[in-house]
Amino acid sequence: MNYHVDEKGYYGRFGGAYIPEILHRCVEDLQNTYLKVLESDSFKKEFHGLLRDYVGRPSPLYFAKRLSEKYGCKIFLKREDLNHTGAHKINNTIGQILIARSMGKTRIIAETGAGQHGVATATVCALMNIPCVVYMGKTDVERQQPNVEKMRMLGAAVIPVLSGNMTLKDATNEAIRDWCHHPSDTYYVIGSTVGPHPYPDMVARLQSVISEEIKWQLKEKTGRDYPDYLMACVGGGSNAAGTVYHYLNDERVRILLAEAGGEGLFSGKSAATVHLGKEGIIHGARTLVMQNEDGQIEEPYSISAGLDYPGIGPVHANLSETKRAEVFAVNDNEAIDAVFELTRTEGIIPALESAHVLGVIPKIKFKPDDVVVLTVSGRGDKDMDTYLSFCGE
Repeated sequence: MNYHVDEKGYYGRFGGAYIPEILHRCVEDLQNTYLKVLESDSFKKEFHGLLRDYVGRPSPLYFAKRLSEKYGCKIFLKREDLNHTGAHKINNTIGQILIARSMGKTRIIAETGAGQHGVATATVCALMNIPCVVYMGKTDVERQQPNVEKMRMLGAAVIPVLSGNMTLKDATNEAIRDWCHHPSDTYYVIGSTVGPHPYPDMVARLQSVISEEIKWQLKEKTGRDYPDYLMACVGGGSNAAGTVYHYLNDERVRILLAEAGGEGLFSGKSAATVHLGKEGIIHGARTLVMQNEDGQIEEPYSISAGLDYPGIGPVHANLSETKRAEVFAVNDNEAIDAVFELTRTEGIIPALESAHVLGVIPKIKFKPDDVVVLTVSGRGDKDMDTYLSFCGE
């Protein structure tokens, strides 16, 4: 099977572009432009130059010796936390803002949950001298204050969103409203593999540098360019999409994804969309959505601001439905346990988002020769207040 997007913007039955009429021209222009730009020599030269000299790529593929010994396999960590700005998000924002510039757009807007995408967008806008507005739920503004201050220091206007439960979904709603009011000069940098086509494919392609590097780094370290297991966390799913991109059609590789179980699948406080969602439309794409019997979106919950989203990227909805990927719901307490395990075993403090996929490791019975690659999508600086609250327990 081919698990990549088709010519109509679908992954199986998920994807597409379900948009208001006012945005039709914007999305159609992007659909007609993005591949031409991405495949041009000038884009490739500037994009890869910035990834090398500004972001600091390639990010290391680190052999986690003590973690490997504990779980009886060979665990390699793809260190996206070591990128400039502290996460994988900047791979995408550099690419999209270069595309926006090529389209003549003069204003950038973005949504953010954990703040990493907002910081990455504000960073590249500062680099390229483009005005930037970031929408962020008030709940996330309060729990991710260090990232809010970084965005403001970089010159971005951070707009707290007061609707809904004031998290990522609501920030995305407000960003789309802004886009509807300023379609001619504004480019919306979506931070994950969500939204109308071509965003899921475009973001996946920009993040595919992760799996591109894994292939040659793994070859250097193990003698083969594919692992037995690939592991990543999913909210919208951009770091996961980048991690698996070059392995999607390689059935030798088993894909394990982690979503936010919150306080438990049936607690009423969860963001486990694959487990709890039904087919629906959210933010311009057909995918799995947490919704009630009337089709109204249910409010998600996670200790992690970056996974607190009631949908999932259509690529991941398709991977789950076709059984190409196995998706685990990792609860808050399991994620916190995983944070302290990695910190005290390998001296690496991961972001709460990454902690969820680390929480999958104890659930799998590995063989001694298994090669496991797990993407640490971000570092834990932004989550220190949360971590410190657990130190006495």
